Parts: sequence; structure tokens; C-alpha cells
Amino acid sequence: MTGKIIVFSAPSGSGKSTLIQFLMNHVENLHFSVSATSRNPRGEEQNGKDYFFLSPDAFRQKIQENAFLEYEEVYHDKFYGTLKSEVERQLQVGENVVLDIDVKGAINVKKIYGNRALLIFVQPPSIEILRERLEHRATDAEEVINDRIHKARFELSFANQFDHIIINDTLEKAEEETLHTVKNFLQKNA
Repeated sequence: MTGKIIVFSAPSGSGKSTLIQFLMNHVENLHFSVSATSRNPRGEEQNGKDYFFLSPDAFRQKIQENAFLEYEEVYHDKFYGTLKSEVERQLQVGENVVLDIDVKGAINVKKIYGNRALLIFVQPPSIEILRERLEHRATDAEEVINDRIHKARFELSFANQFDHIIINDTLEKAEEETLHTVKNFLQKNA
């Protein structure tokens, strides 16, 4: 039996990572997809476990070979992407794969996999609350927060193309809705 794909996208500060971690702890046979990157390993990161580390030229070669489900050049020569071969390998052995990718990448995954992919958009209750959350983190300068808010407005414009929108107002409610949505999806015949 082949697996399914659950894709999460959200503006920074929406609580997506928290919901994914909750889901991974409460649903069996969920496996996080290991992304590829052209950046160098940090600290104890290991190739094939944390990321697939490629040189910028090797990453570009894979782009030319159409080897990615989605990819993005975040900064000059700093690419991130999801390898088709890795996701296919996981699906073929019956693993359900969780992806944490941007909105455009999510929509591309849906085009490729159709009903075998569930797209979940995690949305903040409002832009104002999102700004408060980002400021409360105290990890970013005001300029970075403004950039994140600008990007969030762009990302929110794609929400209606997702299968399910979870408004993360109350964490417990968002966790329950995420769990219910994913379990229903996994139980359906694709």
C-alpha cells in the first residue's frame, strides 16, 4: 500500500511547526520529508538525516533534471527543495510523508499527487496578532518582522487553494482540528 502526503504551509509565526510536531507525536506512520539544501551543514547536522546537502551547482543540475517537487532559492546560491525521488521512495514503502513547504510548492505538490496529497494552510487569527506573535518571540529586528508581515499577506492570498485552513487562534483547538483533519484524510481511500 502506498502512502499519502500531508503538506503544511503558513506564514512565519502562525504556529505551523508546533502543529506539525503535535501531529508527529499523535499519529503513527507519519514521516517528515528530508529536504535538500545548497547551504553547508551546521553543527551536528548530518547528510540524509537533517538535509541532503548539495553544492549550488549540484542543486542547479537537479533543477535542470526536474528532480524536485518544489524548490526555492531563498538567498543567492542558497536553495531548498523537496526531492521527488525521496518522497516517492517513502510513499512506495507505505510511509505517509509530511512536508513543510511554501505555498507555491504546496500547490505544485497537489498538481502532481491530486487526492493523495492533503494541503493544510495554518493561518493566524489576523495580521495584527501575527505581528504581536513575531514581536513577542524577540528573535527578529523590526525590519525582518515587517518583511515577514509583507510575505504573510502574500501567502494568505493562496489559502483558498488549500484543502483545509486551520485558524490557529487557540492552540488546543488548532491541534484538535489538525489531528481530526489528518486522521480523516489518512483513513480515506485515495
